[in-house]
Amino acid sequence: MAAAMELRCWGGDWGLPSVHTESLIVLAYAKFSGAEVAVSPIDWTWKTLTATVPELLCGGSAVQEPAQILNFLRKQRFNADYELTARQGADTMAYIALLEEKLRPALLHTFWVDAENYANLTRPWFASRSPFPLNFLVPCHHANTALSRILLTKGEAPLHRISEVEGKIYSDAKECLNLLSYRLGTANYFFGNSPTSLDAFVFGFVAPLHKASLPSSPLQSHLRQLDNLTRFCDTILAVYFSSDQPCPPPPVQETMDANLQKLTQLVNKESNLIEKMDDNLRSSPQHKPHRPDPKPSLASEKSSTPA
Repeated sequence: MAAAMELRCWGGDWGLPSVHTESLIVLAYAKFSGAEVAVSPIDWTWKTLTATVPELLCGGSAVQEPAQILNFLRKQRFNADYELTARQGADTMAYIALLEEKLRPALLHTFWVDAENYANLTRPWFASRSPFPLNFLVPCHHANTALSRILLTKGEAPLHRISEVEGKIYSDAKECLNLLSYRLGTANYFFGNSPTSLDAFVFGFVAPLHKASLPSSPLQSHLRQLDNLTRFCDTILAVYFSSDQPCPPPPVQETMDANLQKLTQLVNKESNLIEKMDDNLRSSPQHKPHRPDPKPSLASEKSSTPA
């Protein structure tokens, strides 16, 4: 009997099982390969600052990083790539490297460095999923890490400041999306009729950009012009994750209307009851109410007492 597997990751929102790219990659591959994985979100725990996610726990083993987790699952005979040819395997490695080099820096900038997106979406989301006082630390920690990573990988001479790097990384990201769109064509998945590890990586990178409500994102606007990539993400969500999505809370207006309707029904019911009691009271025989004889007051007792 295979040991139970637990995946620690960031939780979901925006219609996604997780808002975190690396976590999405592992979640998607687990679905594609048929691996039974118990998902344990780190939201609202101290692990939001201390844990490295995604992290797969199995027996006494703890595996981190998507590539290592996927290799571990393959060794457990959960292999979504078993039908790939050697050429397709090489293409998979090449496209994953392309995603890391061309698309990741732009995604980090979009979510963590762009001031408007960070202030209105990214920071509030991660702060709301972290306990006090980590809600002040976690977003800043991720933002600083993202900025350092962009400058480390793209800040080559003569580009040393983020404002100088920005144009380059977005140009590379749009080129990457165009190449992915051309490779996908009209197919549902990149290799045949079944999704593979490449589909998991592309989904993990592209789906947050597709689903997040970003106040400012030229890259998201570019993605929305590539219908086959957005359809690709929607297909995976519908086929593999539709049953996992929790029922969304009702809109505030609908909740208010429902409460108002219940209150109205209760008032009407009480009114009917009062009217019925009043009718019964009116129809019953009327008798003069019996009142006890009033007790003499202390002053009257004193006045009646003989001197």
